[in-house]
Amino acid sequence: MRKLGDRLDAFQQANEARNKPPPAQTSLSIAFRFSTEMVAALIVGGGIGYGIDWLAGTKPIFLIVFFVLGAAAGILNVIRAAKEINARIAAKKDGD
Repeated sequence: MRKLGDRLDAFQQANEARNKPPPAQTSLSIAFRFSTEMVAALIVGGGIGYGIDWLAGTKPIFLIVFFVLGAAAGILNVIRAAKEINARIAAKKDGD
């Protein structure tokens, strides 16, 4: 019986550690996420535009177009991330 009790205790401790909420986000981590979202979208958009220009031989037309589209996508991603973070904060305050 003692071995079974020890196994149950170990299982409960492992389960509690797994269900532990993630640590709160800091201002630095939020800023890093926003900047990463924006830079990634700009690089992808610019890369696609450059690739199309290289294939078609039409220097900077598509680079400019896709860079602007990448900027728009980056802004949308930052807005979505901000809404997600605000929803988490609101849910955390409601839960307290």
